[in-house]
Amino acid sequence: MKRKTLTWLFGAVCICSVFTFCDKPAKPNPAPLLISEKKEIPPVSVYNDPNPYTHQLLLEYNEFIERAIGNGLAPGAAVAIIKDSSIIFLKGFGLKDIKKKDSINTTTVFRIASVSKCFAAVLTGILVDNNILSLNDQVVQYLPEFKLRTVSQTNGLTLRHVLSHTIGLPRHSFTDRVDAGVNFDTLVYHLRDLPLLGKPGQYYSYQNVGFSLIGDVIQAATGKSYAENLQSLVFDKLNMSSASVTYDSIMRNGNVAKPHHFKKGWRAAPISSTYYNVAPAGGINASISDMARWLLALTQEDGLLKPATKKELFTPVVKAVPRNNNFWKWKSITSAHYALGWRVINFKTDTLLYHGGFVNGYRSEVAIHQKERIAICVLVNSPGHLADLSIPKFFELYTSKEKDIKEWGAFSVAIK
Repeated sequence: MKRKTLTWLFGAVCICSVFTFCDKPAKPNPAPLLISEKKEIPPVSVYNDPNPYTHQLLLEYNEFIERAIGNGLAPGAAVAIIKDSSIIFLKGFGLKDIKKKDSINTTTVFRIASVSKCFAAVLTGILVDNNILSLNDQVVQYLPEFKLRTVSQTNGLTLRHVLSHTIGLPRHSFTDRVDAGVNFDTLVYHLRDLPLLGKPGQYYSYQNVGFSLIGDVIQAATGKSYAENLQSLVFDKLNMSSASVTYDSIMRNGNVAKPHHFKKGWRAAPISSTYYNVAPAGGINASISDMARWLLALTQEDGLLKPATKKELFTPVVKAVPRNNNFWKWKSITSAHYALGWRVINFKTDTLLYHGGFVNGYRSEVAIHQKERIAICVLVNSPGHLADLSIPKFFELYTSKEKDIKEWGAFSVAIK
């Protein structure tokens, strides 16, 4: 496609179909931005950042997603990007079902898998802000019948340990039985039979059953189910109208992306009822519009949580190396930890809050760059490379344009 250079003229204001361009000082003076005469992001539900370099970033990221789906890396996806407390990109890509022509849109529902853990931590933080819970409360204060193998281990277990995967249980304890659909109460009862790796808080060991204890704690503390609390305190408050936390809810929804598996090409699979029995760990259903509203609330100063509580949720607790090696394509990782329901990935000059998820042929990826006030969520209706690359690729593109984005932003503020 042909491209033409937009020439910047001092003392003049040029208006194109997307942006208003203003005078630029001699320094800083990044190279002029090349934008196609006809090319727009087709069709974006929200785009309200006037920075032309941000627009170019979104164009390139849009092309990356479209090219990946066109090359068969996934049947479909949906993307939300937040910058400076605004939704600047919101779009569905590809198909709900590879054999049908029904396209994914911004209200199409996906299962978000382990990104549900981020919601569980945030919901706990809301109850902390309302003096209903404390992160240092013992689990047995709310669940007196709960037991681990030893009395000292049982009594020493706090909500902080549950949310940081530092209970002391072996990695993925009973996850195989979650896959088999075993009742959650039965699984919790038999946690007492398992050997212990160490004292609570000592070791990182990823859990689904153990993590989901937070749901029972929340029910005991409030008198309402975990689903009811999530609905009233998060979904309803943020107008997340498509979000839910039950199998019945997703099966009743008429706008759902089907999960896919690869076997000589992508094939749609049934939506499974598994992992709804560990809802805090992996049971949320949501559209990309829902996820955009949630990320917006987390990046605003007056959002869902008090600043001190939000800081505590995002503070590293235990070392935990992320499994997605594609982050190294952006920048070298200096350290990585698990906080409370979130991963914290440290680079030399940047810190990224992150979580990913996989369940039943769905992938979810979410990240918040606090310093740059950027957040992104990518939902994919298949496993594979698109989900793996989606977050690192976005930040790789952002880094390549970061200087120009900031210089244009500083200049636009200066001339107001």
